[in-house]
Amino acid sequence: MKKVTLEQLAKTAGVGVATVDRVLNERGGVSPQTSRKVLEAARDAGLKRILPEEHRHPWQLEVILSGNDSFFFKQLAQDFSEVASGHGYRRLTLHRTFIPESRPDKLAAHIVACSARRDGLIVFAHEYPAIYDALALCKQRGVPVITIVTDLPGVERLCHVGINQLQAGRTAGWLMGKMLHTDGEVIMVSGRFDYSAHRQRIQGFRDVLQQSFPHIRLREVLAGQERRDTISKLLEQQLAQSGEVAGIYNTGLGNSEISEALDRHRLLGKSVFITHELYTTTEALLAKNAVSLTLDQNTRQHAQLAITLMLRHLDSGAQPETYAEGKVEFMLFTWENYR
Repeated sequence: MKKVTLEQLAKTAGVGVATVDRVLNERGGVSPQTSRKVLEAARDAGLKRILPEEHRHPWQLEVILSGNDSFFFKQLAQDFSEVASGHGYRRLTLHRTFIPESRPDKLAAHIVACSARRDGLIVFAHEYPAIYDALALCKQRGVPVITIVTDLPGVERLCHVGINQLQAGRTAGWLMGKMLHTDGEVIMVSGRFDYSAHRQRIQGFRDVLQQSFPHIRLREVLAGQERRDTISKLLEQQLAQSGEVAGIYNTGLGNSEISEALDRHRLLGKSVFITHELYTTTEALLAKNAVSLTLDQNTRQHAQLAITLMLRHLDSGAQPETYAEGKVEFMLFTWENYR
């Protein structure tokens, strides 16, 4: 039998020699239809070599995250990109979109548009009627959705990926109670109240302190709403009323503003300050004993679990349990176990 040449395969498949070379040596850059023609020509010609698997259109996944300036979402976006790259361009194509948390209408419209052109969606969103309607449409169109970080109870999602927010708040409350041995007042600073994650953190924190540490008095929750200027203003008002603040718990962004306010009132390093996420600011605050403890959500595990569960479903139809398989374990950091 004559040796099969690239030129012969190219003529049979109706493509150029360079295209045949790219397909046989898996160099990419060739459409699925063209790859299929080349591989069929090679098989029909009896080419004596191991042929690559027929090219399959990569899964098109969309990750929709908050457009705020917090470290958490910037790091989460980077982790999604790196995890997706590890799967290879032939397995999936990842699209990332950032939408301001103040524009749920824009988010809902984007979800509707994505449901017509993506194979699966990974969505950070909060409870808003138009968003529920958009996700219901995804269900009707057979497009699986994973909610991430903040859950949306009642949505027919594939599953939820994230930490147990109530448990995180209870943990923060328990540790605050153990760190404060005398009577004192504690200020709670919350992110957006319309996000279940922040509500659950505050609820868990409050419940533990009220149940197990009656010597600690809780002031009303400061509604920071993820706005740094609002956090500074509200906290300044609270600290001006009384300097006898034994502790502060912050569920969202604003750690720099909180530390600056504590410093102005000579409470930095004296009040127990518990917050969330490990990043440049909290690392610096841990180093100078301004932050006592930070609870980190582990962005990398969020990205890994979300992509793994989505691909498993798309590849084989696997149906994960709503919470168990997507549960992320949060981590506790003090200066002693970080440095």
